[in-house]
Amino acid sequence: MTLDMFFGEFLGTMMLVFLGNSVVANVILKKTKANDNTSGWTVITLGWMVAVAVPVMMFGFMSGAHFNPAVTVGQWAAGIFPAGLVLPYIGSQMAGGFVGAIVVYIFYRTHFNVTDDKDAKLGVFSTGPAIRSTADNCISEFIATFVLVFAIMGALVASPDAGGTAIGGGLGIAWIILALGTALGGTTGYALNPARDLSPRIAYAILPIKDKRDPDWGYSWIPTIMPLLGGLAGGFAGGAVFTNFL
Repeated sequence: MTLDMFFGEFLGTMMLVFLGNSVVANVILKKTKANDNTSGWTVITLGWMVAVAVPVMMFGFMSGAHFNPAVTVGQWAAGIFPAGLVLPYIGSQMAGGFVGAIVVYIFYRTHFNVTDDKDAKLGVFSTGPAIRSTADNCISEFIATFVLVFAIMGALVASPDAGGTAIGGGLGIAWIILALGTALGGTTGYALNPARDLSPRIAYAILPIKDKRDPDWGYSWIPTIMPLLGGLAGGFAGGAVFTNFL
């Protein structure tokens, strides 16, 4: 165990949130060159595909490229990640997500200032449901994260050394994220990752964003808790199905 592992998780999650949330900002904030000139959901799903892949390729060799507490607990549940590293990894990921969100604000500050839509400003940092229904939103986040972690378990088996990481390299995870975004993202915005949703939401709450709304704490537990539960289930299932190969 070295500090490089935790630093890799911090940097990778920071890069993931910075690039991914910046895609959203570029599409929905006023007076960017992409605003009103793109097919919004298509650009966002493609952007998030790349936003997850890039840090995997950059920092995967340092830590195994989790960048997501749901992936960490899933790999622990599958029996392929030590329990003693779970909390330090999650702490590094949450810190990285927080810093990445702050950099998004710094980069797009002038566009936040000219955007009147308060929901759009919050949407840069965190997810929200298309139709607010606690049970259905929970199911969406649970199933989507289950698929994410289960797919990663399969990628571990198929290409354990690709790209120098344990999840098939950046290209492998990119296809998984694109599939989840285009197929399952329309209900809740496919958070899949507490470090991508809760940490930026906290950053949003404390940043001096002009004319912002509340951070929607009443919904925030869904994209925080359900990905963890989905990740656990996906890890247990992946461990059971691929146990002879991992």
